[in-house]
Amino acid sequence: MTGISTPPGPLAPSGPDLADLDDARVRAIDDTGWGAGVRVFQPRNLALWLWAALVIWGAVLQVQRWTASAGYYAPTLSLALVAFALYGAVFWWFTQHIDRYAAQPVTFRLMAFLWGSVAATWVFSAPANDAILSLLAKAFGTTFALEWGAGIAAPIDEEWSKGMGLLLLIAIAPHLVRTAFDGFILGAFIGLGFQILEDIAYVLDSAPTQFGADQIGASMQTFVVRMASGIGSHILFSAIFCTGLVLAIGRPQQPRRLGPGIGLIALAMALHGTWDAQGALLHAAIGDSDLLPFAQLVLMVLLPLIGIAIVIRVFHLAVAGEREFVRPLLAPELARGVVTAADVDAAAGDRKARKRYRNHGRGLGHRRRNRHVLEAVFDLADELGRARGEDTARVRFARAEVTRLRRRTDEPHVDGDAGQGDPGPSR
Repeated sequence: MTGISTPPGPLAPSGPDLADLDDARVRAIDDTGWGAGVRVFQPRNLALWLWAALVIWGAVLQVQRWTASAGYYAPTLSLALVAFALYGAVFWWFTQHIDRYAAQPVTFRLMAFLWGSVAATWVFSAPANDAILSLLAKAFGTTFALEWGAGIAAPIDEEWSKGMGLLLLIAIAPHLVRTAFDGFILGAFIGLGFQILEDIAYVLDSAPTQFGADQIGASMQTFVVRMASGIGSHILFSAIFCTGLVLAIGRPQQPRRLGPGIGLIALAMALHGTWDAQGALLHAAIGDSDLLPFAQLVLMVLLPLIGIAIVIRVFHLAVAGEREFVRPLLAPELARGVVTAADVDAAAGDRKARKRYRNHGRGLGHRRRNRHVLEAVFDLADELGRARGEDTARVRFARAEVTRLRRRTDEPHVDGDAGQGDPGPSR
């Protein structure tokens, strides 16, 4: 891309007939579920009833646990609820931010979060963990179960309990889960719910240390460790696992790829198992060496970094096909002169393409305006998806915003204009 060419006014339609482009856009919207919602009331959908029953059951178990602890450890519980709510809000924003293409409805994301937070945790994982640990203790002894039990049990029951939530969500709204990227995003929200509730449980479990005399101080170490390690934990594992699950079963716009799907499922479970069994692995490798504390610290830092590198790679693989749907969505707008070829290339491109688009121009003012134009193009794509390509008032407003911001981009300016009376459009 050598530059951002912006015509002075609307272009006359050329190339393929506009009606054909509009029809192709509607097909792309239908194929991706872009802008579609989820019907919460489906009395004949057994999957929805099952999801609701298990979420309610898990919520009851959660409330019972908190009620039992509130009388003795109310300060710790209050601190954990507030702190991890803020912590979760940051991850919620980030996960929503990366869902640029055919974004999942808020209600659907909330359903994924609720499954991970109460159903996957208390209905399935907690009792399954106890059962597997008991079997391991009977088969191989208590010491083996204590050292290796978490690394063996958690990848099996926790990942599959979260994956079960994705399968229910597919049955509830199949039109919203059509690609591996949809599995990635929903898996991340399921993992976020699981992560938050598990972190609160760990903090509460640490409060009775020193007989609860200094419950805040006793739980602070656990609190810090759980927050620091959260970025490389359940959110990451579930995003990879659910991406693999969608690949393994196939979807309307995602051809079934059993090998890569099983590979990603196994990879997520391996990452989870290694994280939970890192103490046992180090002890088996170096014994009671003086280097053990240092090795534990190195592994605690290294494993999340490896996981983050892997999940970034999985994200790029999953989102590649999703980005291509932007082109037919914006093709009629390109033919009508609302957007430019550079706009479409940036919106359908990867991070490097968007960075090139934003950074083109003279000075910070121009680059800032480029960023606003690109965000307006994404907003237009979202509105077109919600309207299924129809010319609604919101679509017309989004088009007008692209035009308005582009005129400001084309205005003459100098490098220093960013802070001299031209703050640029506020978005």
